[in-house]
Amino acid sequence: MPDNPLSDRGRSLEDDFFRKQDQELIEKMRRAAAADKTRQHLTASTGLQDPALIAEVQALGFSPETVALLPLVPLIEVAWAEGGVSDAERALVVELARSRGIAEGSAANRELKEWLRARPTAEMFARANRLVRAMLAAATPDSPAITADDLVKYSESIAAASGGIFGMNKVSAEERALLERIAAELKGR
Repeated sequence: MPDNPLSDRGRSLEDDFFRKQDQELIEKMRRAAAADKTRQHLTASTGLQDPALIAEVQALGFSPETVALLPLVPLIEVAWAEGGVSDAERALVVELARSRGIAEGSAANRELKEWLRARPTAEMFARANRLVRAMLAAATPDSPAITADDLVKYSESIAAASGGIFGMNKVSAEERALLERIAAELKGR
């Protein structure tokens, strides 16, 4: 009996359907593996073990390429305390970023430049500072992580970078209040 063209067409459509299903499943597995790898990298980079905190890191837009910026968020907030970032403040922030391995032309550097150009939201600062505190708490004695005291010291340097007249009152009242709040948040007081 000759082959039935409708039967052949049906098998062909069925094969196409299952091939598409297989491709979608493979792609879903690839995305899941990539997401898992990203979470693992963020966990290793931050020291944060709580999946909810890692999810928040991602929700703030940090990636494996930009997560090195997270500890610098308090400094960025201090730089913006008076409504704008001065050249001296910008230079200090960039210098610190370079010392922390953020290279010119990298994704982290591009994000840093954007933060120095346009002020991040108050919500971003609050959420990121909470994550920085969690990172500091998760640090082990042998980890090369930055400390709360380091961040406060750097923040004070940023605040003093461009203020004052004749070297007096270099840190404004707004910056002083922000520094006190950041120190309390980072040190868990």
